[in-house]
Amino acid sequence: MASSSVNLEEIPSESLMNELLRRMKCAPKPEKHLILIGPPGSGKGTQSPIIKDEHCLCHLATGDMLRAAVSAKTPLGIKAKESMDKGELVSDDLVVGIIDEAMKKPSCKKGFILDGFPRTVAQAQKLDEMLERQGVKIDKVLDFAIDDAVLEERISGRWIHPASGRSYHTKFAPPRVPGVDDVTGEPLIQRKDDTAAVLKSRLESFHRQTQPVINYYSKKGIVATLHAEKPLSDVTDEVRKVLS
Repeated sequence: MASSSVNLEEIPSESLMNELLRRMKCAPKPEKHLILIGPPGSGKGTQSPIIKDEHCLCHLATGDMLRAAVSAKTPLGIKAKESMDKGELVSDDLVVGIIDEAMKKPSCKKGFILDGFPRTVAQAQKLDEMLERQGVKIDKVLDFAIDDAVLEERISGRWIHPASGRSYHTKFAPPRVPGVDDVTGEPLIQRKDDTAAVLKSRLESFHRQTQPVINYYSKKGIVATLHAEKPLSDVTDEVRKVLS
């Protein structure tokens, strides 16, 4: 695999030392290949960086990877762009190919967290076939299970300060003055996706697509169901027990 050469003399000493320390810390860790499944607002995005750091894994979010491959003009990225430009969905084979490519990076040496893929049983089967060729298999699927009513309360109460990305919640983390950012005093907005009607439609689609994927991996005995409605620290403890 071709790689661009890097002049180490131009990298700050602190960055080199931090990377060296990270690699030494990661060296004894066992490999892990994980899939995270959960509806919007279930806490996947919060737990993912914790899992990544504790187990020295790379985080593979298929949407981000597709955009990166298109931007880097890799052969697969060029094919993906052709599909996108035509308004077509990127094929499962292309997405699996991009995951295959990403797995070869040094940051993925100890394994990966797959987020946002697979969404269908056909995708799960294609992923398994590709991993089998590499002599790798999915070790655990973390299912962030949460009641739709809890999600509705979590999401429909979210308000955002667009310029900084600061987020508030009318019940769990309200701003000091309703509708106003604590730091700048600027007005807060609610994302179009964060309304009850949009959430209901997204959840129906999520359950319809994802339940067969969970069933597929359950037959392999690798699904761990997490109680994602619990407080963040409790869910983190649950994840640690499952992965220990």
